[in-house]
Amino acid sequence: MLLKRFYHEGLAQASYLIGCQQTGTALVVDANRDVGAYVDAAAAEGLRITHVTETHIHADYLSGSRELARLAGAQLLLSAEGGDDWQYAFAAGDGARLLHGGDSFMIGNVRIDVEHTPGHTPEHLVFVVTDTPASSRPVGALTGDFIFVGDVGRPDLLERAANVEGTMRASAVQLFASLQRFTSTHADYLQLWPGHGSGSACGKSLGAVPQTTLGYERVANWALQLTDEGAFVEAVLEGQPDPPRYFAMMKKLNREGPAILGDVATPPRREPRELSGALASGVVVDVRRAEEFAAGGVAGSLNLPLTKSFVGWAGWLLPYDRDLYVMAAGDGGDAAREAAKELRMIGLDRVVGWFGGEAAERWRDEKRPTASVRQATAAEVEQGLRDGDVTLVDVRAESEWNEGHIAGATAIPLGRLPERLAELDRSRPVVTQCQSGSRSAIAASVLLAHGFSDVRNLAGGIKGWIASGRPVEGEEAESRV
Repeated sequence: MLLKRFYHEGLAQASYLIGCQQTGTALVVDANRDVGAYVDAAAAEGLRITHVTETHIHADYLSGSRELARLAGAQLLLSAEGGDDWQYAFAAGDGARLLHGGDSFMIGNVRIDVEHTPGHTPEHLVFVVTDTPASSRPVGALTGDFIFVGDVGRPDLLERAANVEGTMRASAVQLFASLQRFTSTHADYLQLWPGHGSGSACGKSLGAVPQTTLGYERVANWALQLTDEGAFVEAVLEGQPDPPRYFAMMKKLNREGPAILGDVATPPRREPRELSGALASGVVVDVRRAEEFAAGGVAGSLNLPLTKSFVGWAGWLLPYDRDLYVMAAGDGGDAAREAAKELRMIGLDRVVGWFGGEAAERWRDEKRPTASVRQATAAEVEQGLRDGDVTLVDVRAESEWNEGHIAGATAIPLGRLPERLAELDRSRPVVTQCQSGSRSAIAASVLLAHGFSDVRNLAGGIKGWIASGRPVEGEEAESRV
């Protein structure tokens, strides 16, 4: 048996190829939309992908299972669990085999046993893997969003992201029952291969280690320490991060059937003269470094630097119903292609062109409106708050705010900023602030794109504020005094 893990850093998402080297056949589980990577990896090992499946209807990325099955000529296998509301609408049309708990299938000499593990979602499956030439006992399990390293899948997404009211406590009860059943029927040596790692919003405290064992999780995973259902339900629902806004769209598209991309062409390069039209008809996403944008970006564009967190903030801040244009530094071709590829991971497929650095230069040369962000010092912000001359917006998550915040700041998490602009006074300077300055730089560009005229960024964020000897307040900050 061969096991290969694929990992997308921006989504903290893992997918897997399970191959039987004796027969040259392979299974892919939880594919993302970079489907060519799986075909190439299989070919490099002398394998052919014969089966494609996924653990559940994903909320955090657009599934590549449907497209990969077509590309590879493979059998698509999909969950039939969860009730009528959680069936794949495209399953019949794509000739998918429907899976139930208790089913099994073979990938050459590798047996895959299917277990229904509801809780994170109603239709969730776990795939238990047995390398039959080596042993009659399973070697590991592909756990998807059921058991992670150090955590378990959150049961509140149906209610908080998909707006299915009144489901999260019932889902938490289901999750507890699934965990009890799974842990009581499998041995400590069972390896666990989860669908996400640290940084995913599909749980609250995921570990960064790529895999684990059931025995280790019994002693190290907080969720497996709790044997009382009521205590588990309260604990698993407490402190879950705010689900990104795009999760609801992913649930819808993954259930109805993700669009087939086929051979994806690189978006065309646009002429500088087309920039005005792009700003009027769509959204221009400036992927340059924050300091380049701050020195004089194009007014009306949104600065999302092409870092590991690019795709996550794109899901929070970019629309699905408008054309998107990428603005990159210099020649920009490689950055534009990478940005378009990342956006496709979450179904933002309407990237219709890109601009190179000369477009921004000509924009400035023609004296058109620019967006600039001045870096404000801690001393300036402290004085402004004392005099009531500035509005300080803390764009960190609620958990970070609780750990300690600057007195007088207004808490608006970055992802929620566009919908809460009416809370801010446009008549005076607005200073954005996060932990170290990167998220607040994005927030500053959001404000400028929505017509705020005087926007500044707290240099160094709250880390710099604390390093300068200035105090913070909050429940956790006070408990440490």
